[in-house]
Amino acid sequence: MTSTQVLVAVAAVVALIVVLAVALALRKRHTRTLADRFGPEYDRALETAGERAKAEAELDARTKRVEHLPIRPLTTTEHERFAGLWRSAQERFVDSPPAAVAEADQLVTEVMRVRGYPMTDFEQRAADLSVVHPQLVTNYRAAHAIAVNSAGQQASTEDLRQAMVHYRALFEELLGAPASEPELVAH
Repeated sequence: MTSTQVLVAVAAVVALIVVLAVALALRKRHTRTLADRFGPEYDRALETAGERAKAEAELDARTKRVEHLPIRPLTTTEHERFAGLWRSAQERFVDSPPAAVAEADQLVTEVMRVRGYPMTDFEQRAADLSVVHPQLVTNYRAAHAIAVNSAGQQASTEDLRQAMVHYRALFEELLGAPASEPELVAH
């Protein structure tokens, strides 16, 4: 082997090491970005998928899916209507906690529908929410589980109160600031 051949072989090995180091650094950065963005949902996806690559592919797929959804803010009229319905649900809690929680569950689902989230099954709604509201999706799952248990009369009043707290946090995020409605101009 000539010195030129040795030099080419060493350069190839060094180039391969550099490429691998860059790929590893990019992968670590992507992992850190997803973990920061999704918070506890990243850990849940990892636990569900069983391995990091599958979990991260799932979170990336969620992000791409939600980017193509027609999610929009509520109009002022919708905002006011939903805010009033929420106040009614909260007031109902005093006399009938199970009915109030069921109403809150339905109200959150309806706000999501009006905003443009697809209304497939609960897990898909939660996955879609995790992209935009990652800090609240764990509580949404907990509140929904309590609502389901409440329907079977297996939830305590404290559980129901906690569900309302979780629903309220998500509801307020989903309600957001209303989009301005076009002004009506008389001609």
